[in-house]
Amino acid sequence: MFEYLIALVGLYFGWSLVCLEINHRRASSMGIPLVRVPVDPLNILFQVFEPHLWKILDLFPSVMMPNFARYMRRGWFFLDKADSHLRYGPIFACVTPRGIHVQVCDSEAIHDMFSRRFDFVRPSENYKLLEVYGPCISTASPTEWPRHRKILAAPFNESVMKFVWSESLEQTKQMNALWVSSKNSTNGIQSVAKDTRTLSLNVLAATGFRRSFSFRSSSDGETDTDAASSYREALSTVLDNAILLMLIPPRYLLLPIFPKSLQRIGRAAAEFKNHMERMLEEETTALKQGKKGAGSLMTSFVKAMNTYEAQHEGPKLSQGLSAEEIFGNIFVINFAGHDTTANTLAFSMVLLATEPEVQEWVAEEVRKVIMENDDWEYGRLFPQLVRCRAILFETLRLFPPILSLPKRTSSKPQRLQIGDRSILIPANTSTSPSLIAVHTHPQYWPDPLKWNPSRWIITDSNAASSGSHHESLITPLRDTYFPWSDGPQNCPGLKFSQVEFVAVLASLMCHHLLTIVREDGETKKQARERAVKVINDCDMQLLLRMRDADRVRLRCERRS
Repeated sequence: MFEYLIALVGLYFGWSLVCLEINHRRASSMGIPLVRVPVDPLNILFQVFEPHLWKILDLFPSVMMPNFARYMRRGWFFLDKADSHLRYGPIFACVTPRGIHVQVCDSEAIHDMFSRRFDFVRPSENYKLLEVYGPCISTASPTEWPRHRKILAAPFNESVMKFVWSESLEQTKQMNALWVSSKNSTNGIQSVAKDTRTLSLNVLAATGFRRSFSFRSSSDGETDTDAASSYREALSTVLDNAILLMLIPPRYLLLPIFPKSLQRIGRAAAEFKNHMERMLEEETTALKQGKKGAGSLMTSFVKAMNTYEAQHEGPKLSQGLSAEEIFGNIFVINFAGHDTTANTLAFSMVLLATEPEVQEWVAEEVRKVIMENDDWEYGRLFPQLVRCRAILFETLRLFPPILSLPKRTSSKPQRLQIGDRSILIPANTSTSPSLIAVHTHPQYWPDPLKWNPSRWIITDSNAASSGSHHESLITPLRDTYFPWSDGPQNCPGLKFSQVEFVAVLASLMCHHLLTIVREDGETKKQARERAVKVINDCDMQLLLRMRDADRVRLRCERRS
């Protein structure tokens, strides 16, 4: 038996080497630098052992590692930054037994790729796991995608932005009150990362249900008890266990063969769907009666389409979405908008704690803008808080949630212009814009690895002489910055995330200061160095995040 197992393993590795050489020969036709990688990072079996393998390999000096080793690490893009492109040029490919992975770091070529969405397509089949509740924009085919996008654009209107703004301010006010409490002021905030997740969850839940929820800190064991809390708690459980729900359909988790902990997740998933079904019915009824509805995301979906016509058998009478597609898209909106904003807030707060002068720079702007009319009205305030947006943009430049944007060539070979070269990329070949590489390439960004929010600000000297507000945001070179993607398929929640982030940051920085809680015998400089190490010690699961953000405790103090 053992001999058969050894033979099977040998055959597997032998076949892998054959596939590697076949793919290498196929890739050689492009005439670009190639790196042979013996194991594809997307290999499911390898993904199980990869984290444990690197715990061992990281003990050895990097000079002992073969060149291909770095590309076997999940999320290798973050550690690599632009290094590979500085070594190989604006385009190179990793060749594995599974396929060819072309990486592009040329702004004009990337712009061309974004513009030609039928030539360089998003591999929607890779996102099928997101269909927890039904088909969605992430899994839509190129021909179906515009229908989804048109409907999804409707909820992200200015009325919703005003609500997001006011809800984010209220949540931050409650969070600030807990952060400056005697317990947190003495020992520091127990978990900034968990608290920003709570804040983000509450904003999403309130936007979906149009009902505010009380903020509870990670150091607070209490739970919400208001009438709408079941919606918020169901959403929280679903988002906290999203990966499990993608792998195991929720209905199966309710089976008695699973332990009670998994059955609880299954019940939460079913409860969340019940909430969505109830909201869909209520909003459809309100629309038929000529009422405004609750003003939630569901309201916008129902107003933007005719659900019942969309579900009639036979030819579609409208360009709306089916009920299952509505549920699928609501899940994706919550999933995509939760940890992305929460993680970015966590990164920003730790970064701000390491740079007190940047906090003063932001606070100066907030106080100046607020004092002009002493109000927090969205339409007036949001456009003027350019330094707050600069914090967001600079944090996303160095710590984007997604490090590379998966694309592939269509069923036909595609030409891509790189400088003065025209490269023919084979059909069905992974061809991705190297997002983090472009964001950190010295050709596009001076001193690219330094977190420097002021790089985003330009001053109008003429306006300055008149005493008016004279700062504005720079516009980066085309397709040198795209954390929300770019082109026709960019993220529909772009402004939602900006409004939420700016409201949180402005409310926090106006009257508060973040500092690092020092460990015993630690100097201020050593505490800062420790925080910087934690910020840069990241892993990539579905999104980029600090591996252990709680190793740095922050203290929130009111400004004198």
